[in-house]
Amino acid sequence: MKKFEDAIDYPLITKEEIKKRNRELGQQITNDYKNKNENLLIIGILRGAVMFLTDLVKEIEIPVQIDFMAVSSYGNSSTSSGIVRIIKDLEEEVEDKNILIVEDIIDTGLTLKYISENLKARGAKSVRIATFLDKIERRKVDVRADYVGFNIPDEFVIGYGLDYAQDYRNLPYVAVLKHSIYE
Repeated sequence: MKKFEDAIDYPLITKEEIKKRNRELGQQITNDYKNKNENLLIIGILRGAVMFLTDLVKEIEIPVQIDFMAVSSYGNSSTSSGIVRIIKDLEEEVEDKNILIVEDIIDTGLTLKYISENLKARGAKSVRIATFLDKIERRKVDVRADYVGFNIPDEFVIGYGLDYAQDYRNLPYVAVLKHSIYE
């Protein structure tokens, strides 16, 4: 049986830091949208963003709608293939709506660039991005998040929704995965 301790190189972000940052981001999003008199459609990118989205929306003090997309660019690999596939599309229409994409991590930016352009092409009024983690130094395309939980170094991380081959998502904090696990 796999154990967390066997996979963790070192902890990176604590549960307490995550909770505090979600509260700050929720307040910032509330302030940015509270005077728009329009509903905000939050789109969670499955599966990694579920924990971040769940905790984040509890901190937003305006009405929101929630929908989900599932996309893939990693598979069971530790690096993005650059090819984005929509596995589960939205149920809600996005035309003339303010959209907030909620993602677990921005790495190369390829996936979010594709999703953002796709939503704009569908007629979204505005598209903003909230990401739990941002690896700026890995960026291959110009994608910037409007709301960033934490900037992190170029390490493979697990926990709080982030996985390696579908494992370790339920770790309640973020840790660096041992290189020996994925090399």
